[in-house]
Formats: sequence, structure tokens, C-alpha cells
Amino acid sequence: MSNMPAAASLKKSHLFPTSDERRRWDDHLTKILLRAEARVALGPVTPRYEPSAFARELKAFDFATPVEFGDLLAWTVAQLEHGIVHVTHPRYLGLFNPAPTFPAQCADRIAAAFNPQLASATTSPVAVQIEAHVARALAERAGLGKNSGGHFTSGGSEANGTGMICALTRHEPGFAASGARAFAGQPVFYISKDSHLAWIKLAHQAGIGRDAARQIPTDGHGRMSIPALKAAIRGDKAQGKIPFMVVATAGTTNAGMVDPICECAEVARDENIWLHVDAAWGGAAIASPLLRDRIAGIEKADSITIDGHKWFATTMGCGIFLTPHPRALSASFDTVTNFMPSHEPGLDPYLMSAQWSRRFAGLRLFLSLAAGGWDAYASHVEQSVALAAMFADEAARRGWQIRNQPRLGVACITPPDDAVPVAEIVRRVVASGRAWVSVAKFEGLDTVRICITHGRTSKNDIIDVAESLQMAHLGNPSPMPPAGA
Repeated sequence: MSNMPAAASLKKSHLFPTSDERRRWDDHLTKILLRAEARVALGPVTPRYEPSAFARELKAFDFATPVEFGDLLAWTVAQLEHGIVHVTHPRYLGLFNPAPTFPAQCADRIAAAFNPQLASATTSPVAVQIEAHVARALAERAGLGKNSGGHFTSGGSEANGTGMICALTRHEPGFAASGARAFAGQPVFYISKDSHLAWIKLAHQAGIGRDAARQIPTDGHGRMSIPALKAAIRGDKAQGKIPFMVVATAGTTNAGMVDPICECAEVARDENIWLHVDAAWGGAAIASPLLRDRIAGIEKADSITIDGHKWFATTMGCGIFLTPHPRALSASFDTVTNFMPSHEPGLDPYLMSAQWSRRFAGLRLFLSLAAGGWDAYASHVEQSVALAAMFADEAARRGWQIRNQPRLGVACITPPDDAVPVAEIVRRVVASGRAWVSVAKFEGLDTVRICITHGRTSKNDIIDVAESLQMAHLGNPSPMPPAGA
């Protein structure tokens, strides 16, 4: 008989159950998740819960007395079913948070079970090589060439920040040791005013100051104005500032517009500065031969950001940084320690990225690409674009005006008249639970923004959303019943 105290044995079984117990709980969790998924698809997109009641229930978890695990799983799933905006709902047409592919969900379970640490290729050689293989495949598909490299990140902000650090270090190698002091003047870079303004925070984090982000006006169609870009660079250089990077956006957040990447590349070449393409969600168009020309010029980039957890539909936290200059990563992030098992700048991820401890995020995209191939993703993004165009047609048929050109998966529309403000129309639709749409500025106008993200969004869903917006403009759409009702 074991001499282990009963309390210690009990605690161990709660955290590290036997294989049979784990199999039972895995099966149980799968069943309740599938039932919840079915109810979510038929219910409201928006939360339906009582905050005070939830607060009381949450407070009851004092972590002194263990809770029966089956009850705990059921309670947690129920709270999420009723207490979040359902980005996995086919009528969630809001921000770019798509329902994840099933292979990506499986990848999370596999990665969690093995829990590899991807800082070092010595400790996790297979996982590191899988991620590197996927990054190379994406880089080649984007046209960066066979010698390109890259790595997975926590998201688009980290990937964009990586591009900024590489651009600063390439322009002034002394930046690695001395920071912004190495520059003869203030380093500055150029973004569209419609870009993702996380760039301003990144400039702060990089130590070059928020004023370093020069916001370039658009051309009246949501795209960076090239004459304004050239004028800004001339003006900055005349004042002794040091331009080091141009950022072209391939899929703006508000309207899905694509900056003129080829023209941006010409400016960057003429000025001998870095071109970064923020293709966090629009980059998935590389999967489709039909849509590839809509992000033409991406192959000219010095670095690219693509988010797997956007149009590639993985689970959250799956950004990717790509570059045809892999040595720039080593120059930017190499360091020497006495506790890591190896120091291979071309191989160990901790020497080529901002992260140290790293989750096996790349498995999500590896399994999805391996299971479906480029063709499956081509169908996915092409369907999104087709449904966005269909939505624009449905809205126009009801007298609404299309403000952008929905060449990717986003449409921005305004109502037939000003009787009801756009923000109120959106509020009514969201309050009904029938769909989730958002307000977005496009060329100074408040618009209703819809973004197709779900692989199972149907034509009927699009018609329903268009009708809900019309009802919200004329009155109020009828509310959706609670999930499971």
C-alpha cells in the first residue's frame, strides 16, 4: 500500500487523471461542445446572460473545495455559450475573427497534450521544422523566393513589430546596440491613415516615438495616395528626418482595401528603404489564383505579415512573419545565453524572433493546409468574396449605397437616407441578435461594415442580414430566440 497521504493522492488525480479517466472526459467534452455548437448556430449572435447572476456564480469558485469535473466542464461551456459574441456564428459579420477550421482545433489539442517549447530546435526539432516548412511554403506562395524565411508569432502586431525592427536594423545596424540614438535624425516610417493603427503603438514600443508613424492620406478610395507619400518623404528628408520603411496594407481593417503595393515598392526602392506589406488578413488571397492579382506586388516586399487566425481560419494567436532576408532576423534578434541548449541563428527560433517561450502555433496551419491543400483555401476565400459581392447586390437592391469596392471579403454600405444614423441601425441589428455587424469609417463616412469570415456562411444568411439591416433602418428587426429555445 502506498504511503502517500490521501490529500496528496486526491490532488494528483484531479490534475493528472488516468488514461481511462482522460478518455471519458475527452468524450464528454466533445459531446457537450458539439451540442453547444448546434445551438449557437440557431440562436442569437450576441450574448444572452445576466451579469449579476454570473458574478454570483463566479464568486462561488473560491478554489478551496474541488468541483466535480463533469459539472465544471458543463458550467464553463454553458457560460461561453451565453456570455460571448459568437464569432463562430455564420451571421457574425463583424471583425476578422473567423470560425476556426476543424484541423486547427485538433492541432490545439495535440499541441496542448505534448506542450513543446519551440524556443530551441534542440529540444523540439520536429515542431520547429514543421513551423519552418509552413513559413517557407507561405513565403514561396507569396512570391518571395525559395531562400525566404520567417516564423510564427502571437499575432499581426508582433509580426508587424518584427518587420519594423528588421527595417530599423537594416537601415542603421547601430540600432541593435544603441537604439534610436544610432540615427542621425528621427527615424520615420509611412502608413496609410486607414492602416491598422497598432503601428503607432509599435513605434512607441520600438523606442522611436509615436510621431515616427507618418499617416499618409488616402486617394478617395481607401488606398494610400502615392503622391502624398512621395511628398511626405521629401518633406521629412528636408527636415533632417530619416525615412526607413513604407508599409502597404493588403486588406484594410475598415474596408478591405489594398494599397498600391507595386507603386509603394517603387518608392521604397528609389529611397532605399524597407517595404513591409501588412497582409494580416488579405494575405490569404495568395491561396487563390483568381484573387492573387488583387494583392499584386506583395512579392516585392522585404517582409510580410499574414495572420493564420484571420482568413486562413485557424484558432487565435497564429500570426506569421515572412521575409526574403532571413539574415535580417538574426541581425535583429540574435543573443547569447549560457542556459539555452544550442545557439543556431538560422535554426533556433529564439534567435530569430521577439518571443522566447513559444507555443506550437504553426501546427494549426500545417494541419489545415495538409488536410485541404491550397485548393481548399482558394475555395474558402473565393466564397467569402462572392458572398460579399452578393451582399452588396442585395443592399443595393434595397436602395443602399455601396461605399467601397468589395474586392476582398468586406463591404461598406450606407442607408438610402439619413433618417436613422448608421450607428443606430447597427445597434438595432446587434441588439436583435440576428447578426453582428459594425460601424466603420470609410473616406470620412460612417458605414455599416460586413465582413465574411465563416466557412459556413450561406446565401440565406446574407439575405437575412440584408433584410435585418433594412428592418433596422425602417424600424426594428425581430429578436432571435435564445439558443436552444
